[in-house]
Amino acid sequence: MHFLADTIIANGVKNMYGVVGIPVTDFARIAQAKGVKYIGMRHEADAGNAAAAEGFLTGRPGMFLTVSAPGFLNGLASLKEATENGWPCIQLAGSSVRHTVDLEEGEYEGLDQRAYAAPFAKDSFRIDKIEDIPLGIERAIRTAMAGRPGGVYVDLPDDLMGQTIEKSVAEKILVPAQNLTPSQAADPAMVEKALELLEGAKNPWIIIGKGAALGRAEEELAAFVDKTNIPFQPMSMAKGLIPDDDPHSTASCRGLAMRTADVILLVGARLNWMLGYGKGKKYNPNVKFIQIDIDESEFGNARPIDCPLVGDAKTVMGQLVDGLATHKVQASQEWLDLLAADAKKNNERFGGAETADTVPMTHQNALGAIKRVLDKNHDVYLTNDGANTLDDCRDIVNMYLPRHRLDCGTWGVMGVAMPYAIGTAVTTGKPVVSISGDSAYGFAPLEVETATRFNLPIVTIVLNNGGIYRGDFEDLGDSGDPSPLTLDATAHYEKVGEAFGAKGYYATTPAEVEADLTEALASGKPAFIHVQLSIHAGKESGHIGNLNPKPIFGPLATGECEDLNEEVVDGKLVQEKPAQQ
Repeated sequence: MHFLADTIIANGVKNMYGVVGIPVTDFARIAQAKGVKYIGMRHEADAGNAAAAEGFLTGRPGMFLTVSAPGFLNGLASLKEATENGWPCIQLAGSSVRHTVDLEEGEYEGLDQRAYAAPFAKDSFRIDKIEDIPLGIERAIRTAMAGRPGGVYVDLPDDLMGQTIEKSVAEKILVPAQNLTPSQAADPAMVEKALELLEGAKNPWIIIGKGAALGRAEEELAAFVDKTNIPFQPMSMAKGLIPDDDPHSTASCRGLAMRTADVILLVGARLNWMLGYGKGKKYNPNVKFIQIDIDESEFGNARPIDCPLVGDAKTVMGQLVDGLATHKVQASQEWLDLLAADAKKNNERFGGAETADTVPMTHQNALGAIKRVLDKNHDVYLTNDGANTLDDCRDIVNMYLPRHRLDCGTWGVMGVAMPYAIGTAVTTGKPVVSISGDSAYGFAPLEVETATRFNLPIVTIVLNNGGIYRGDFEDLGDSGDPSPLTLDATAHYEKVGEAFGAKGYYATTPAEVEADLTEALASGKPAFIHVQLSIHAGKESGHIGNLNPKPIFGPLATGECEDLNEEVVDGKLVQEKPAQQ
């Protein structure tokens, strides 16, 4: 155990998240004694998500520790999430002795964990001999970081944990991993082709993905946009690579840009479900794609790519910037004016919802109040999950710095905001605001105890509309039970934070949200803000209702309520069905 701790420390591991038990309890204590910051979480999936957040923020694998069998299985979901997001992360797990597992003799928590991990991870390894620990840890780190990063599993059988080695031998074989992320430039001929396509484009457009954030390509992207005037669309976790208030952002006119662009440069973005696979009526039928990706197997996954550029985003964007010396790539004023007019129209149409004084609140004016605070605190990190809470927060709250927004990403997993907040606060030491819907918060509610136990500067915000998507669904039958989508709109989530020592707030107006968040951030201590919304606020599945086949809901699920007929009395939400729709 001492040698394993020495090995991870030699490889730069500073933090480790986990849930201890047989056979790894002493390993966690030894690692802590040697200087690793060990953050004991309340669930293994949360430990994995916290470690994955560290991987995204630093570019080096975050590490988490689980026990055997059930604990190991709990951690696999977050390991897979890290792999789908392209974030470097390593799960270390104790396991039962091999020979009894392999013969199915009924070992305590017996499971062939490496076999189970393989489909969920970028790769998986088992270390059986103490002298192989440096090799196994190096393989795991290198694999997690090579090409497109991802999750790696390392199996630690319990009979490994008690092995010993001569100190002189250990010192000789303990060599840290080196040269883990060499820069990778694209083929110059393909760079030339990309510049020619952009030079000849009438309506060029850039889509920036979280791969560009992980690759730290912000300086090159900003220089390219500045020199070419090409508008850009950041995906949710690429927000802030170029500040969201930059006039080239198409956040308010994405639909028109997508339909009209004739050449699209993808920078660390994948043509998956979030971009409609790059085809269909949402796109110009004659559009050409230039794609920058570190993983060449990504090209052509959903449609042909006209110009694939294999390499890391920072290096390849640098090549494109250098190529501007011999290519006149410039977005036309006509194209920029067209987008600006559409953005102005959309902002006028929807902007009032963010500043409205409507009570009970909607997602829009509650998040508008949060935006006003974060606009004054650019260096605050934001973690976010939910349905409407996620979608509306992404649309409303601006980001100004790189890698300051973390959300449920490619897989759309709920329950990540709190553990991401913990990993972010531990890694950066900076304030974090975690924003969840009342449903999403329920997946990791006790991690607020972790935040208070470590006195982390996290402000947890729950937007409560009393349900999944919204709180006014009814039982379609006659059981009298709450709808499958109904939660408790009268619950006081802030009491969860108060139970563990966080300052609790209950906000019923936008002004209260703004004042409470301002005070909570200024304190630098754990805080919990319950934001009370109308039960009629929200829509089914947020922006992706089309993915929920044949929804059958009652009349309250459609349309907008003209009269919510609700009020807050003595700290409780009093509500009736709307007078009309």
